[in-house]
Amino acid sequence: MKTLGFAILVGSIMALIDKSGGIDGFVDFMQNRAKVISSAKSALLLSYMIGVVIFIESSITSLIAGAVGRPFCARYKIPQAKLAFVCDSTSAPISSIIVLNAWGALLLGLISTQITQGVIEANAIDLLIDSIFYNFYAMSALAVTFIAVWFNIDIGPMKHSKYIAVDAKIDLPNPQSMYYMLLPILLMVFFVFVYLYITGDGNILKGSGSSAIFYTVLTTLVFTLFYYVGKKNMTLKTWSKTTVKGAKNLLPIAAILLFAFAIGEVTSELGTGQYLASLASENLSIYLTAAVIFLLSSLISFSTGTSWGTFSIMIPIAVPMAVAMDADVALAIGAVISGGIFGDHCSPISDTTIISSMASECEVIEHVKTQLPYALISGLIALLLFLLVAFISN
Repeated sequence: MKTLGFAILVGSIMALIDKSGGIDGFVDFMQNRAKVISSAKSALLLSYMIGVVIFIESSITSLIAGAVGRPFCARYKIPQAKLAFVCDSTSAPISSIIVLNAWGALLLGLISTQITQGVIEANAIDLLIDSIFYNFYAMSALAVTFIAVWFNIDIGPMKHSKYIAVDAKIDLPNPQSMYYMLLPILLMVFFVFVYLYITGDGNILKGSGSSAIFYTVLTTLVFTLFYYVGKKNMTLKTWSKTTVKGAKNLLPIAAILLFAFAIGEVTSELGTGQYLASLASENLSIYLTAAVIFLLSSLISFSTGTSWGTFSIMIPIAVPMAVAMDADVALAIGAVISGGIFGDHCSPISDTTIISSMASECEVIEHVKTQLPYALISGLIALLLFLLVAFISN
């Protein structure tokens, strides 16, 4: 229930930050006051850094990075496809690495289900943190994107992409202070560790992840009430309406979590993971387990266009499989996360693909074609790393 509550209340905080004008203020500051941009490379690096820093939600990451980058696309004639590539290749990867967001809530809920069902004996937050270190696709995608921007490396269809003149003016009516966005985000990061310390009786690693994130969003929500209303940024009525509206926006995420719990229970009762593990133990080497999980997750994610749905399907299968084969459970979870993001990046029906295209004013199909070679390179690197780590650890 705490995990579901967190997933819903994050929507309230996101909506409040947007309503406060803090995002517009941040865009205005970076564009007009800091004036740190002097070339096409520095413009793309700014969008890249924003994509890394704004990890609270993948859609917001893409939208902010795109909003900041669009004016510089016009100034330096940067192809919109390249900006879309930067937005897309930082949003989901960074959200899946720094999991103080709804991604973390979903993954924590799925892992917790495996623990409560007796599939594994572990601390959910510890297992989630361990799996992050095996999120090889997210890491390789961030590295490949940075290298491509820094050295201006264009491969495949990106070589032929061109800047298409559009109205690059961004409407920023009376932008507010960027601190309306930065302070709530920083507070969330800080209080997650505080509550992990409290619930773990002085040991962060033994803290309750679900309790920590739930109490964190509650604290942040109360903070926004006093901060925004106290600063006369918005009225109490506006704050209340925005809070409810934001919560409603993330109800589908809560529904995904709820159904994921149900799927986990069903697959556990059916013994799906054990059955697949028995087949794998006969036909699959333990050294290939993580790589196969990665490829299967990639295929499901590409076909469905959703990394979250892939997590919900594959984690209840991958964890029992890893247990039965005496493989590293954290490595198996990392393979699921990596595969989910990889397939999602390559899929033309993915929401992150569409949002990144929209934020950059780029055609969706052009974005898919130009990003695909980079995604395939990152995917190949991840696959080799899964094979290498599995060989070393076993």
